[in-house]
Amino acid sequence: MTTENHKSKIKNSKIAILLHKGIQGKHGKTGLSLLRYSQAEIVAVIDRECAGKSLSELTKIQCDAPIVASVAEAIALGPEVLVIGVAPPGGALPDEWLVEIKKAVTSGLSVVNGLHTPLANHPEIKSLLPNGQWIWDVRQEPQGVPIAAGKARTLSCQRVLTVGTDMAIGKMSTSLELNAAAQRRGINSKFLATGQTGLMIAGDGIALDAVRVDFAAGAVEQMMMQFGNTHDLLILEGQGSLLHPGSTATLPLLRGSQPTHLILVHRANQTYIHNNPHVVIPPLPVVVNFYEMMAMAGGAFQSARVVGIAMNTFHLDEVAAKEAIIKAGAETGLPCNDPVRFGADLLLDAIILSNQ
Repeated sequence: MTTENHKSKIKNSKIAILLHKGIQGKHGKTGLSLLRYSQAEIVAVIDRECAGKSLSELTKIQCDAPIVASVAEAIALGPEVLVIGVAPPGGALPDEWLVEIKKAVTSGLSVVNGLHTPLANHPEIKSLLPNGQWIWDVRQEPQGVPIAAGKARTLSCQRVLTVGTDMAIGKMSTSLELNAAAQRRGINSKFLATGQTGLMIAGDGIALDAVRVDFAAGAVEQMMMQFGNTHDLLILEGQGSLLHPGSTATLPLLRGSQPTHLILVHRANQTYIHNNPHVVIPPLPVVVNFYEMMAMAGGAFQSARVVGIAMNTFHLDEVAAKEAIIKAGAETGLPCNDPVRFGADLLLDAIILSNQ
């Protein structure tokens, strides 16, 4: 089944999200993003630690789906698809979840799997799948991936890449909000996913971390060439950070997309890389200059400017959030806003005005 077919099937299905320890834990980004952005009807969230509590109160996301303790309880609410919405360290499948997934499959549910552990050919699950049910292992390398050759710079469309001061700080959300704002204005814009969560939401893109490193930039380039001639604006979901010592994703994204614009994403008041207190985040103007230097490195990349700052203020109250936004804007001299909290129009304006 193609990605486009999966996209259609998810959008038109009732889904349950497996989120054990993810609502209030550290690894529920996929499920929480689906709650915020998915167009599918979400009928249940499965998280035994939060069962019975209010989803909207816990997450600040407007969703009335009940939180239940198990797949068995969720099945009573009529889902058609189970989405694995939590990513444990390493992306491996915990043994306890296998029991839950088998229960879902034997109860007639299809499965969307964003883990590194594939399920479609899992011996304990494959034999349970009757005709009509399916498993979408999202993390798969595209077919026919070339070695990158800088072809995306020949495209006439604008190409926006979100980059960050750290991993998991809101690059996907910023990209989705920018695309939504552009489409509301009638701009022929397209969001391109590069991670499993974005793929589950949008359907079009690649799972970059499933691509062999020598072909990663080529996979990005292939995607840009596929959509660049039919759209005026491509908004590419960023991954990782050039500042993170364990990240390998940002360089292939720069090389493959040849961006015309960059949006820098930062978590307000964060001073060092998460879980790496010895890696200090430089002042934002330094980070801006760093990304711009990389974007024109020796002619290898399309020259691109950081035209705005997307500030993640989820952890702050509204007063503190606005203060952080004003401070970053003054510090960098760039338009700054929290696109999830206050809208992406200011950042979209910065992209449009930079073309004039």
